[in-house]
Amino acid sequence: MSCYSPCLPCQPCGPTPLASSCNEPCVRQCQDSTVAIQPSPVLVTLPGPIL
Repeated sequence: MSCYSPCLPCQPCGPTPLASSCNEPCVRQCQDSTVAIQPSPVLVTLPGPIL
């Protein structure tokens, strides 16, 4: 969720032609955050009786 925070300031840039320039750095920061959050949900609990 913290990824959206840094991206908020980029939203106002949307309508302007600089959107591409503003979105690039914004998306990059989000990707970094997502990478750290990915390992968490990756935790899969396998059923006890695997037999």
